[in-house]
Formats: sequence, C-alpha cells, structure tokens
Amino acid sequence: MAEVVAALDCGSNSTRLLIVNERNETLRRETRITRLSQGVDASGTLLPEALQRSYDVLSEYRAFMDEAGVDRGLLVATSAVRDARNGQDFLDEARRRTGVEVRILAGDEEATFSYVGATSGLPPDERSTLIVDVGGGSTELAVKIDGVLESYSMQLGCVRVTERALGKGVVSAASAAAARSMIETELDRAWTAVPDFSALVGNVRLVGLAGSVSTLAQLDAGLKEYNRDAVHLRRLSLATVELWRDRLASETPEARLARPGMVRGREDVLHAGLFVLAAVMTRSGATELLTSENDILDGITASLLSP
Repeated sequence: MAEVVAALDCGSNSTRLLIVNERNETLRRETRITRLSQGVDASGTLLPEALQRSYDVLSEYRAFMDEAGVDRGLLVATSAVRDARNGQDFLDEARRRTGVEVRILAGDEEATFSYVGATSGLPPDERSTLIVDVGGGSTELAVKIDGVLESYSMQLGCVRVTERALGKGVVSAASAAAARSMIETELDRAWTAVPDFSALVGNVRLVGLAGSVSTLAQLDAGLKEYNRDAVHLRRLSLATVELWRDRLASETPEARLARPGMVRGREDVLHAGLFVLAAVMTRSGATELLTSENDILDGITASLLSP
C-alpha cells in the first residue's frame, strides 16, 4: 500500500500542513493564520487565545490527514514555541490533537529544512544560493558552500518587528528608524557568526520563501486569488520590495487589506516582513529576489520519505 506522510509547521504567524504520497506528490497543502506568537515577545508566554486558535486548526488538520490516509507525520514548532515558557504544554496538546511526532526545531534545523525545501527543483545557477525565510518571529538564512550548509537564525520576523518597533498602523519616521536599527543589529550578528556570508556579497542567488514573500509576490502580480504557478519562482527586484515596503508602511491595515493579493491576517504585519527582506537584500548585495513556494514543509516531507 502506498505511503502517505504529513508535515505540520506551527509557526509564529501561521499553522500549515503538507500531505504528500510516496512519490512526493502533493495531496494537500493548507495554511491558516493563527498568530501563535501573539504577545510572546513581551510576555514570554503563549497566550490562551493564541493557543486555542492553533489547537482548533490542528484538529482540523488531523481530519484532513485521516481523509488522506496519512501513515506518518512530523509537527515542528519554531520561534514562538522556542521562546515561550509554556512551549512544552503546547507541544503536549499538539501531539494529542494530531497523533504525530512533535519537535521544537533549533534555528539551524529550521534553516536546514527550509533550504532543502526551497532549493528543490530550482534551475541551475553558477552562483551560490542563499535562502531567506522571513517568518513571524525569526528569519533564517542558509547557504551551502563546498557542500556544507551554513545557517543563522535571526531574532527578526514580521510579528516580532511589528510588536517591538513598527506597530500595526501607519508607520512613523521614528518607528521606521527603530525597526531599521533592530534589523541591522541582527544582520551584524548574522554576518559575524557566519563569515562566509560576506564572501557572497554581490554574487549570490537570493531565494525568498514563506508568507511574507508569497504575499508580496501576490500583491506585485495583482492576484485576487492565490495562484501557485504565478507566484512560484517570480522575480522581484530590490526596488520592487522597497516600493511595497514604503507603500504598505504608509497605509492603515484596512487599506492594505483592500489591495488585491493581500492575505487576511497579514495586513497588520506584512510591512514589517518587507523591512527585513529589503535589509537582507541590501546586505547581501542582491538586486533581485527569486520567490519559492517550496519551503520548510517540503524539506520535512522529503526527510520523512528518505530511506
């Protein structure tokens, strides 16, 4: 009988599911905005309402897994759960709701799964490929040099930067300056921790993934409805990223939500993700970003199917 496996990602802003068969063909891919990291940066605790939103989605996903005949699965939790005092309580309930193995990923593990997923099926390129995964609470950078994967997990994400610096509404000059300072400090840490990042500057293929990048691609394409083929491997210039960053920063969340392509639940934090993304592009010397709809989920399912 054919094997079916599932990957579940409990991120800071979204809870996602990927179900594939033994040929690694996608049977189902789902995303729900759950904002698990709500208030974690300030309180150090996963809040009851955020937990309940996530639990409800996990129960829904278990039903999808039953329908698909899932044999094995892995649920991973990232930045929000890593940072929370009650993270283990969340994992215990997540295991009960889904019936699969659960793990908190360290930053390097998250980067590894993301790199494997994002680079699968990419066209060849003589340059090194650096992936940037802008999440809700953290941003992962990863590159393979001489066959060795080097990575760094920055304490930057669209939710974290929103809560610490930018706010959800129209961004003031002072808030923008605070965000830039916060981001540059983390980039300094990353480039110090991984000296090989400096060797890539100006000669790197930068691949962006996760919700902030996907939503930006939808906005830029003017898509009212998600179309994977239209946003996967879309090329976005640094000028385009900066344009959308500044445009969204000057608007209210309601105005952002009215734009074709905006995903409900991201309208109050997407601008922060673009502050991070533009800064990474500038630091790496990349004038263009290649978007990837393959991500950490694809990396996890690949590992589940590997001998």
